[in-house]
Amino acid sequence: MQNYSITEYIDGVRQGDRTMLAKAITLIESNSPEHIDKAQAVLKELLPHTGNSIRVGITGMPGAGKSTFIEALGCYLTERGHKVAVLAVDPSSSISHGSILGDKTRMEKLSQDPNAFIRPSPSGGVLGGVARKTRESMLLFEAAGYDVLLIETIGVGQNEITVRSMVDFILLLMIAGAGDELQGIKKGIIEIADAIVFNKADGDNQPRTLAAREEYERALHYLYHATEGWTTHAHTCSSLTGEGIAAIWQVIGKFRELTTKSQVWDIRRKHQQRDWLHALVEEHLSRNFFTDPKIKAILPQIEQEVMDGKTTAITAARRLLGE
Repeated sequence: MQNYSITEYIDGVRQGDRTMLAKAITLIESNSPEHIDKAQAVLKELLPHTGNSIRVGITGMPGAGKSTFIEALGCYLTERGHKVAVLAVDPSSSISHGSILGDKTRMEKLSQDPNAFIRPSPSGGVLGGVARKTRESMLLFEAAGYDVLLIETIGVGQNEITVRSMVDFILLLMIAGAGDELQGIKKGIIEIADAIVFNKADGDNQPRTLAAREEYERALHYLYHATEGWTTHAHTCSSLTGEGIAAIWQVIGKFRELTTKSQVWDIRRKHQQRDWLHALVEEHLSRNFFTDPKIKAILPQIEQEVMDGKTTAITAARRLLGE
């Protein structure tokens, strides 16, 4: 990594220099202690220039067409003068710890748009469907003038609830004809969605999509709504034809207007900052605990005792914490 000064990073990001923005993101994603200190210094100076975007989390099971939908929505927005940043999180292998990071190839048109920036990041095994550094990357994009942030999560079910702690609006993308339409109601992700969108409402699939939307619309009456003062509805769209994309953006705009007036918008963002603090403290404590020399020395033996049934997990945990 080239050794740029803090001022060079700040100036490059504020000027919207795409190359320097990419390098700044690489800096904050680094786990090097030297890079972490510099990244925090950069973020501290940029903080007054953040917070002016709308942050939209887009989630859904694999096959729902998240990348295609994001490209359709992103192109619609850039054509209307918006600057769009896409933070796409790819799952990391639990064996090789590698990620494909192929989102740019799935959003070919949007990736070539000068008013869009696609940043694929590995999840690093972090639960919640979002990369550990996603929050900090969001701040960089906001400081660079991007007014719409689209966070595409991995798409693995309940673990995606973590994304609620960093976005303003959650859009759950679904497809009809994938089995029991109401099965998803049991999952926690339904309860945190501000809009449910059935994609691929085109061709022969359109009647099934409309039926699924109506079924979900009825079921949503029996669930708590994700945001105070806002009623979650089911919608349809086609990412291929563009049908329904404009209407969905209008829904997001209405959400922003309503929650801003009710102050729910500001309250949620303040709570998210608090939750971020707690998450960082927990991460730091966990890392320090397992790298402590005394813990590393006794952990294998205690783990073996638990596996052999010689002691309970709770007793073992208390012994470790006692050290």
